[in-house]
Amino acid sequence: MTFLHEMLGAGSATLGYLLPFLFVLTLVIFFHELGHFLVARWTGVRVLTFSIGFGPELFGFNDRRGTRWRIAAIPLGGYVRFAGDENAASGPDVELLEKMTPEERRGSFFFAPLPSRAAIVAAGPIANFLLAIAIFAGVFMVAGRPVTEAMVDEIEPGSAAAEAGFVPGDLVLRINDSPIRSFSDMQRIVEVSADQPLRVIVERAGKQVALEATPRLKEISDPFGNKLKIGLLGIKRSTNQQNLRLERYGPLEAVAAGAQETWFQVSRTASYLGRMVIGRESTEQIGGPIRIAKTSGDFASLGFLALLNLAAILSVSIGLLNLVPIPMLDGGHLLFYAIEALRGRPLGPRMQEMGMRLGFALVLALMLFATWNDIVHLSSLG
Repeated sequence: MTFLHEMLGAGSATLGYLLPFLFVLTLVIFFHELGHFLVARWTGVRVLTFSIGFGPELFGFNDRRGTRWRIAAIPLGGYVRFAGDENAASGPDVELLEKMTPEERRGSFFFAPLPSRAAIVAAGPIANFLLAIAIFAGVFMVAGRPVTEAMVDEIEPGSAAAEAGFVPGDLVLRINDSPIRSFSDMQRIVEVSADQPLRVIVERAGKQVALEATPRLKEISDPFGNKLKIGLLGIKRSTNQQNLRLERYGPLEAVAAGAQETWFQVSRTASYLGRMVIGRESTEQIGGPIRIAKTSGDFASLGFLALLNLAAILSVSIGLLNLVPIPMLDGGHLLFYAIEALRGRPLGPRMQEMGMRLGFALVLALMLFATWNDIVHLSSLG
């Protein structure tokens, strides 16, 4: 009986991670591909396939315009395939393109005008950013946003805050040129500013005081046991309920707040990637499907709204990743189009095909690296 209980418990735990993972990833991928699809239809490019997942088809149907909508067996991505494409990454089918009639070329992605092709490609990441804005706005409207004033309650002895001259009761008003409305606002700046001096304006006894503080890079554990390296000052927030409020939003305010939250996620991710490229940030936080699955299960345990928040954050990450100028990704296509605009003519099909192969190798290497990171990460947890 003990063995049976362990097996049932393991199965339940697996579903607890798998189902939230599939929900989050499918939602994000669907909207990304929907962006490509809608703009392609709008610009007159014929869509052959709209696929969620790769590999063998599990089920699907054809719409009245001949597009095959399908759910595939490997749910780690998706694609929209256009007329004239050789593969799911919209690489040109050279032989097919050469045999196309003038009528067929009018519905082909490869022969569409440059602005149309650029719009179709850019629509995927843009759809991801719009999805994030919509999710954040919806959560803010339904649940509101709990806000704690940026009031200093306690200071860790010997910390960066202690060295900078913070005292309990200080109310943080600005950091550099950014106004601070909540403790979370302050945390967000400090976390990504390790070893960087910050000019902090606080209100103390009715007067404004200028301080300079340099957050220190430290490793912490989140509530789920994940290890994170972030900048810290050594300040504890106020636990006084008088400093806690719940902000409610109307529709327009919620959209504005959702856009601000999305922009924060974009800038935070871009800042991390930039620091990683110049060697100031570790690659340990790069995660793949295994870590996404674990994180999805962790967030699902906090409730559906928390899971939606994760979907919004993941949507931003996928949108940014796809804008990286690597052939095969959307950013690689946009790079080709920028070259085409400068040259006055597109790169030859053979050159694009070579670029796609190189891009595939780079993306595969990144996926393998991320998966290896996941395995090492999970091993460290237990």
